Amino acid sequence: MNKKVGNTFKNYPTPTEANLWLEYSTDKTIFKLWSPTADAVKLNFYKNGHGGKKLKSHSLKLTTKGIWAIELLGNLEGIYYTYQIQIANKWLNQTPGIYAKAVGVNGERAMVLNLEKTNPINWPSDKRPQIKFSNEAIIYELHIRDFTIYQKSGSSTPGKYLGLVEENTKGPHGIKTGIAHLKDLGITHVHLLPTFDFYSIDESKLENPQYNWGYDPQNYNVPEGSFATDPFNAAVRIQEFKKMILSFHNHGIGVILDVVYNHTGQTEISNFNKEVPDYYYRKLKNGAYSNASGCGNETASERLMMQKFIIESVTYWAKEYHIDGFRFDLMAIHDIKTMNEVSTTLKKINKNIILYGEGWTANNSTLPKKNQALKTNIKKMPSVAAFCDELRDGLKGSVFKEKETGFVSGKTDIEESIKFGIVGAIKHPQINYKLVNYSDAPWANNPWQSISYVSCHDNHTLYDKLKISKPKASEKELIAMDKLANAIVLTGQGTPFLHAGAEFLRTKNGENNSYNLPDDINQIDWNLKLKNFEVYNYYKNLIAFRKKHPAFRMTTGEEVRANLEFKKTEKGLVSYIIKNNSNGDIYKNILVIYNARKKEVNYKLKDKWQIAISGNNFYLDEIKSCKTQIKVAPISMSILYQK
Repeated sequence: MNKKVGNTFKNYPTPTEANLWLEYSTDKTIFKLWSPTADAVKLNFYKNGHGGKKLKSHSLKLTTKGIWAIELLGNLEGIYYTYQIQIANKWLNQTPGIYAKAVGVNGERAMVLNLEKTNPINWPSDKRPQIKFSNEAIIYELHIRDFTIYQKSGSSTPGKYLGLVEENTKGPHGIKTGIAHLKDLGITHVHLLPTFDFYSIDESKLENPQYNWGYDPQNYNVPEGSFATDPFNAAVRIQEFKKMILSFHNHGIGVILDVVYNHTGQTEISNFNKEVPDYYYRKLKNGAYSNASGCGNETASERLMMQKFIIESVTYWAKEYHIDGFRFDLMAIHDIKTMNEVSTTLKKINKNIILYGEGWTANNSTLPKKNQALKTNIKKMPSVAAFCDELRDGLKGSVFKEKETGFVSGKTDIEESIKFGIVGAIKHPQINYKLVNYSDAPWANNPWQSISYVSCHDNHTLYDKLKISKPKASEKELIAMDKLANAIVLTGQGTPFLHAGAEFLRTKNGENNSYNLPDDINQIDWNLKLKNFEVYNYYKNLIAFRKKHPAFRMTTGEEVRANLEFKKTEKGLVSYIIKNNSNGDIYKNILVIYNARKKEVNYKLKDKWQIAISGNNFYLDEIKSCKTQIKVAPISMSILYQK
């Protein structure tokens, strides 16, 4: 009997309260799948995750609200399985199911697994980092393979989950690499580029070098197999992923996952479409897939079963894998209600969880802009942050115009965009919003809702952008520009975000989009740390300074407006004071001066100040005073204080 439910999605039953995940015990396993338009659903068993003949098939029964289910007795641990749906007398391709928790090589078949057996020793007592507001974090964005694949990284498992957290690895001339480098640098959270199971890497041929960032989702609830030592055994990637998380936590470092629920890596043959064709996607009036992602499709978070999937998926990662935060790719493709449901649900699990995303789409969406989780709608999402591209491009020039310069590279009349970034995109009486590059109004309620950054995996590295846009600049000038750019990021009120390797002038040899380029472009070249160790130390000292001084991470817009006062805004110069022992700081007043000019600035002072930072010098353990003036070196930052 055909059980189709009309021709519109509104007619589909939506069992949002139902548990659609595999339920395993040693006595029985319950398999479930929601497919309201299916005529029949089969469950196929296999010995392995690839190849071999089908061991057995079972027919699922339609229960209620479009849910097909079967309960099978006995201990099925280790069996691989797929579902197959029949619609209009046609059997669709097999699928591991969108709620699969474990998959074999290349994610084609799911596996029944006792997840408790994948937990490392001391997993139940794992302690996550404690923060109250996102701007207490210092986020460091990296790709797992990049970080240790370099032949001199010192890793025994390069490019893998375990390689990333291998203890005491050393690179050229004994420099710290891997997790030892991160611990020494002082960052608080790593942001991992996609680590869910994605399509682009053939896990069965890892002896052949392959590379991809991973923004082509296949199985959302399973770790990627190419980062595991054995992608064929479904349990191994899970065990090793958990060991990685535990190691980070043991070092006091939180882990943020880059999640890509806005589109799938395949469209017609995606796992979503193998279960309920077209339901999970937005379409245009002409029947074509809407493509706000620029990747061929966009998901429909406003539909209840897609919303349910996103919320339950992040919940699963937070609970099963102890994840500390999520970065939402092209977040504006999702609707505001879904993002608020995500934050409400996750905050109940971990009140310290960090949530942020890209507050834009790649193309137009069929979702009305008033409902999109856009940067301009962040005020409607009180627990969510968004990337501040005003500061990013204000500092170094547009990512879309490679020759364009920014504040640190000599562009003037961009100072209001820098001020906008400093206060964390909030309302401030001393900012002329008409002069801000991309926004004519504040978009954040509180400063931590703005992710302050100058570079990330996308587009050029900071060093490459500076070099391309300032081809005649000396290496000394490029270094000064690099340091000033992230000095502004690390002393602003927003949530600071660093791109891996920026701390020692990472280069991708001028490549703008390295998503599928080979290791020699994407890998972290640890020789650069040795070569640019002075730059590394600058970043390290700056991070330590930020962590020591809560005045740079005020928690509310009101606090910032009351305590942060801009003093000078001139071409190539911005200065401000943070007053009143703000946010419990030991310093009563802090004066911050950013000089982007090529000439020294003789900055006049009315009172006596102590110098904390002047150019490359940090006076953290000695008292150095100035009374009437301070000389601020070309392209540098100075910070003074009064106790």
